[in-house]
Amino acid sequence: MKITERRTLGRSRLEVSPFALGHSMGQRDFDQAAATRFDRLIATAIDHGVNFFDSSNAYWDGLHEQWLARALNGRRAEAIVASKFGNITLPDGSKATNGRPDYLRACCEASLRRLNTDHIDLYYAHRIDPKVPIEDTVGEMSRLVQEGKVRWLGLCEASATTLERAHAVHPITALQTELSLWYPDDFLKLKPLLESLGISFVGYSPLGRGLLTGQITGLADFDPRDRRRIHPRFHSEHIADNLALVAQMRPLADELGISQAQLALAWVQQLGPHVIPVTGTQSEEKLLLSVAASMLELPAATLAALARIFHPEARSGTRYPSAMLPDLGI
Repeated sequence: MKITERRTLGRSRLEVSPFALGHSMGQRDFDQAAATRFDRLIATAIDHGVNFFDSSNAYWDGLHEQWLARALNGRRAEAIVASKFGNITLPDGSKATNGRPDYLRACCEASLRRLNTDHIDLYYAHRIDPKVPIEDTVGEMSRLVQEGKVRWLGLCEASATTLERAHAVHPITALQTELSLWYPDDFLKLKPLLESLGISFVGYSPLGRGLLTGQITGLADFDPRDRRRIHPRFHSEHIADNLALVAQMRPLADELGISQAQLALAWVQQLGPHVIPVTGTQSEEKLLLSVAASMLELPAATLAALARIFHPEARSGTRYPSAMLPDLGI
């Protein structure tokens, strides 16, 4: 079982697998045994046709980039590597953004060292800095392209206005924002603009941060350090309503002989040829389930049933805490 399909990112020359492998939010161990498992995971991904790898200087405090570099040693030419800058955790644990030209250039140089490569295939602004004109941020990113340090540019969590302004400075290849059955809002809202500008949608959390797998019952399922504890969709006032939606996926998945996770991932992949979900796992078994899901074509009746279940008013809770929402879609 090996993926042969390739999707073109935007109007670039990047031909990628129908899903990207990102980092795992659930990673808690970073010892040698974990590093060895990570190496095997990346090798298995490549062997089964996955060539798109999503990282960031913020993931595991930069360790994800270092591990990815080691895992790709000798196979860098087989991989499309994406990374990001600008999403900062302050000493008090709060989040901030930084899109200043000098800062992003320093971030890029540091990421190149950690990734042990002379170029990053797709470089994103991880969040939009409202204090810096997007023209200044993308202008400096464009200079990185001219210097050969970056091949193509992307933005994360950007509004339509920001995308248009950025694209006028330098072509934007991909927008990365959350996308799942539980949260299709940004994709649906921005789809016409993305199609007109030739920008791909890279959707993170296609399994609804694990909610859509049917394996989560509430906050008690999470390690005390798990960031999902801050997400309202898992809180007591919302979880019962959300789990009621998830339960309706089970007979649809059973009818097709697949898991709920595969159903959720296949749904995202069938939104169009320029939609690429990003999924993260520590498990080779789950990776192979994602590979199998990427080859599925869901029947029209299944798609219609999912549309009825996850209608716009069905879900409960916001996708991030209210204090974080103003930093999204700037």
